[in-house]
Amino acid sequence: MPSISSGKLALFDLDNTLLEGDSDHAWGEFLISNSLVEEKAHREMNDYFYDQYKQGALDIHGYVAFTLEPVMQLDSAQRSQLLEKFMKQSVGPIILDKGRELVRSHVDAGDFCIIITATNEFISTPIAKLFDADLLIATELQSIGDKYNGKISGTPCYQGGKVSKLNAWINQQEICFNLSDAVFYSDSINDLPLLLEVATPVAVDPDQRLRDKAESEGWEILTLRS
Repeated sequence: MPSISSGKLALFDLDNTLLEGDSDHAWGEFLISNSLVEEKAHREMNDYFYDQYKQGALDIHGYVAFTLEPVMQLDSAQRSQLLEKFMKQSVGPIILDKGRELVRSHVDAGDFCIIITATNEFISTPIAKLFDADLLIATELQSIGDKYNGKISGTPCYQGGKVSKLNAWINQQEICFNLSDAVFYSDSINDLPLLLEVATPVAVDPDQRLRDKAESEGWEILTLRS
């Protein structure tokens, strides 16, 4: 359980915000490059789901099942070994130094920092640790014994689900956190429901639809890329 500060909430999307790329999609490419899946079919499906996401119409249950299928027969120790290789090979190169600096600036200011991502907890947990945030809220997974079953546990942390999962966490805390004075950094139009709930929405290297919204609303537009 993270220690609770008395500061404000600082919320960060992960993929294409703190990372220069999408970790879910990178996972699919990692499996291909290590000959763990059939290249053509897996890339077609990986790209298909990623295009869905960019269009704001992701079948997240289907995507999670697809993402986990290659590791569903692995136990936690085997998954950890694979994740370690994934982190070195695929995640390290897309970590944004300015993303780390942004999170650090809020930590230093006494804010309570949360990475909140649609990416499932299997992939996002080791990545979030690199940013030293106080908490990760991600799409949670079901398991049977020591193995995943390919299904989501509870509400997916996607679109409006980010708002409901965050509010559920807030309601469990002894300290009164409030979205009315929170800041949220995101690149994606998928995060519009949460961006509309916070005091300070910030568009980070945004997709075109979010850029248009940010410009029309007068929101700050930030780049974390060189």
